[in-house]
Amino acid sequence: MRRTRKFLATVLALALLLAFAVPASAAYDYAANAKIVNSDYSGKTVILHSNDVHGALDGYAYMAQVKARFEASGADVILADAGDFCQGTVYVSTTKGASAVTMMNEVGYDVATLGNHEFDYGDARLIKNLERAQFKVICADVYRNSTGETLYDPSVLIETENGLKLGFFGLETPETATKVNPSMTKEVSFATFDDFYASAQLAVDGLKAQGADLIFGLVHLGVDDESAENGYRSIDLYDKVSGIDFLIDGHSHTVMTAGENGEPIQSTGTAFAYIGVIIIDNETKEIEDNFLMQTAGKQQDVLTYATAQAIIRTIDAEFGKVFATSEVFLNGERDPGNRTEETNLGNLITKAMVWSVEKDGSLAEQYPGLPVVGIANGGGIRASIEPGEVTMKDINTVLPFGSTVAVVCVTGRELLEALEASTYCTPQAVGGFPQTCGFEWTLDTTVPYDQGKLYVLGDKESSYYAPASIRRVTIQTVNGEPFAEDKLYVVVTNDFCAAGGDTYNVFNRAYSQGFGFDTGILMDLAVIDYITEVLGGVIGEEYAEPSGMVHQIR
Repeated sequence: MRRTRKFLATVLALALLLAFAVPASAAYDYAANAKIVNSDYSGKTVILHSNDVHGALDGYAYMAQVKARFEASGADVILADAGDFCQGTVYVSTTKGASAVTMMNEVGYDVATLGNHEFDYGDARLIKNLERAQFKVICADVYRNSTGETLYDPSVLIETENGLKLGFFGLETPETATKVNPSMTKEVSFATFDDFYASAQLAVDGLKAQGADLIFGLVHLGVDDESAENGYRSIDLYDKVSGIDFLIDGHSHTVMTAGENGEPIQSTGTAFAYIGVIIIDNETKEIEDNFLMQTAGKQQDVLTYATAQAIIRTIDAEFGKVFATSEVFLNGERDPGNRTEETNLGNLITKAMVWSVEKDGSLAEQYPGLPVVGIANGGGIRASIEPGEVTMKDINTVLPFGSTVAVVCVTGRELLEALEASTYCTPQAVGGFPQTCGFEWTLDTTVPYDQGKLYVLGDKESSYYAPASIRRVTIQTVNGEPFAEDKLYVVVTNDFCAAGGDTYNVFNRAYSQGFGFDTGILMDLAVIDYITEVLGGVIGEEYAEPSGMVHQIR
């Protein structure tokens, strides 16, 4: 009998290990698998966490399966998310984030904080979506303008069946003020600088007063270099706020199990590439271990997968129709890519934007004789397009925000400011990096950025600084003619940049004074129509490489 039980136990362990099998190159993940397969988690509490899911709906089936494995091993399990679940693919953008909440309810999340992209469809829509949430939403640094109170509770104390008291506080990146179209966040404000840290410290102190055994920050901050200037990274938070035991991080899509100096910070990348695991001993009330589980090739929960596929099939039926082909790879990557350099996809998008407002001749009538150029923020380009068939879903995935084409009229000096501000940290990645068409310009990254005053939009502080002088950027020609600082130029952009999003405060100054307008043309439809009508449904060799109109000195 003992030999039979031992044999069955061996078979079960092998089956579980195979279920979690991954490529040999990820050797460390075998160790993570073994921690699940070979361990008894009775008397333990396990926190499983995600961040920056960005509409990867079928990934929730991995989370459900890992949760079931730990529960079968005797653990209490808590599910947490660090934000950016409402945007990223057509499967969530078409429902303006509601389908993400459906999936999180399905899996049984316990707590989540807000990411900047939760605001992409407006604060009213965010609130409506999260009214359906069966999980606790926490955020300590986003305030209602009408009352001065936080939009959601700053923190929550979760007590397990074994009596362990775990405190969670939530934080949103203050960069949301300009990472999201400012017109979408009119009813809320974001704590900045000292107020940001004070909001976090107040939440931590409140959890301590409630008797929390351990305190976790569920934070959407990241560790991007572009966030270092204002101290809005998770490593900055850990350094400045006392009493934090562990930070579950998001925003920068970083894969890490510790900060750069060993800080207790963990992040899972994006789109369920990994699931974060934190092991707590109920008796000692200490964190015993933290690690990441790869999801590639792993088992998925059948029921959760079926729910996700039902949503996916419905959207595919509407958006999955092929309307074009591409003979080339169109670069939609972050770095190196649209946040660091000129790309062929950036060229395609900006040319489509300009064409969409020039084709009927009305732009020339409104601004007779003025040169027209195109600018789009690189951070608004969210995916690449592979050679082969192209569907509407592909274009919507590249441009998922529902942004519209806008027009703003600026001086040459203002155009230079926009370029200078939007490349302030290049060659480091920045979401505002200008993807352009219609003019030739040069960026000298060897020259330091001359940081001026903090940009302010309305009564809200930005996360970016105006240039005190223009010394990194020069413009050679516009529409083939010499550039002049005192000349007027028509910039076709998106409503996000026209509203001052990312680093484009200077556009908003002109736009808000009546020197521009919103066309109402959806960006994804502008690109689809351009490919169909101008390119004849074929993205050919003319887009094999970037146009070469942007020069960088490094």
